[in-house]
Amino acid sequence: MKKVLILGAGMVAKPMATYFLERNIGVVVASRTLSKAEFLVAGYLNGKAIKWTVDEEDVLRSLVEEADCVVSLLPYTYHVKVAKICIEKETNLVTTSYLSEEMQNLNKKALKKGVLLLNEIGLDPGIDHLSAQKTVDHIHSKGGNVIAFHSYCGSLPAPEYSDNPFGYKIGWSPKGVALAARNSALYLKDGKEVKILPEDLFGHYFKLDIEGIGKMEIYPNRDSVKYLEKYGIPEAKEIFRGTIRYPSWCDLWLTISQLGLLGTVERDLSGFTYRGFIKDLTNSKTDDLRRGIREYVDFDVPEEVLDKLEWIGLFSDKEIPIKQGGNIDVLVERMKEKLAYKDGEKDIVILQDEVVGEIEDKKEIFISKLIDFGTVGEDTAIARTVSLPAACAVDLMLKGEIREKGVLIPTKPAIYEPVLEELENVGIKLEEKVEPVGKEFGLNAKDFKTALRDR
Repeated sequence: MKKVLILGAGMVAKPMATYFLERNIGVVVASRTLSKAEFLVAGYLNGKAIKWTVDEEDVLRSLVEEADCVVSLLPYTYHVKVAKICIEKETNLVTTSYLSEEMQNLNKKALKKGVLLLNEIGLDPGIDHLSAQKTVDHIHSKGGNVIAFHSYCGSLPAPEYSDNPFGYKIGWSPKGVALAARNSALYLKDGKEVKILPEDLFGHYFKLDIEGIGKMEIYPNRDSVKYLEKYGIPEAKEIFRGTIRYPSWCDLWLTISQLGLLGTVERDLSGFTYRGFIKDLTNSKTDDLRRGIREYVDFDVPEEVLDKLEWIGLFSDKEIPIKQGGNIDVLVERMKEKLAYKDGEKDIVILQDEVVGEIEDKKEIFISKLIDFGTVGEDTAIARTVSLPAACAVDLMLKGEIREKGVLIPTKPAIYEPVLEELENVGIKLEEKVEPVGKEFGLNAKDFKTALRDR
């Protein structure tokens, strides 16, 4: 029996564990919270749960040595530590996280040992790469060029369950959501790079009508430009990867950012009420928090944004339960309480890729779209779409159908073709269509909001 070691038992791990267990693959789940690991393997004789923490390196070495493949669902900061042990023990590793420079630097060692370290094989990054590279390779195989590439992705409550003022609920790590709001962004427009600083991220967005869902907000997602090389499309004059959210998200999070609520520097929070905390952040001498916020930030904050901040509890006279932490930890504490899903509620994942190709002087848009619904308490859409691409890749590696080595993302046909096929077998399939290019297509046609203060 082949054996897979899963490190971490977080919110997206269940569909992956079940996928392996139902295929008679031995599964060991190692987690600092034993009960979470036990939940993932409950009822299966080929599953085992182990209490483990990342500082127990000797235990990790033993676990890796006994495994045929390792999946790290740990925070990305631990992936390289795991990868080095996998190279040492000549065991393949899969992660759903972005490929870091430190991980990439392990390529020579991985190749020498004949090990595959496969990263970015989740949803976004992940399924977006699979569909994008398939389309890019098709265009190139016809002798064509890629003119532009857009990718949009979002994990949200299903429309009927988007019933709180934030228009959002937590389907993965709440602190991960908040930390992602600190990112800078880079994309290509008219052949020129557009760099967005972290403090301007949510002031730079446009609205897009997603068929079947409605009008949504799209803001830049990290560094898009590096995928010109990764996708093999140096000829493209436009590349943009964005995050999808319900309307008014960006106004809210620009305010959150400018208030300093994303700060990570630890401070003494003992004795603060939420109201006192916001008053302290804004250096306000007035007890009118709305007025204090408006005077502190450098744009006219919409009233509905202030209503949202009050709803989540940041204007409350209750004492903050955290004694030591960053400003971001206060925000996350409120998010955990107010943005939680209830059992039985549905979530939705939306992924849409648009590739503009020119083949024999004919320009067309190749559109790939995935809309996946899930149910909280069973399998959520975000858990399925993040973990199952990785699970499919591991299964194919165990069968010897993926033989690549080194540090990779899933942009080689030997990886993306069988993974896409296996994803269809588990109910994850992208809808594809081709349309002629209209005059209004492209980032120049988007009504970008470059800053709230400019409206």
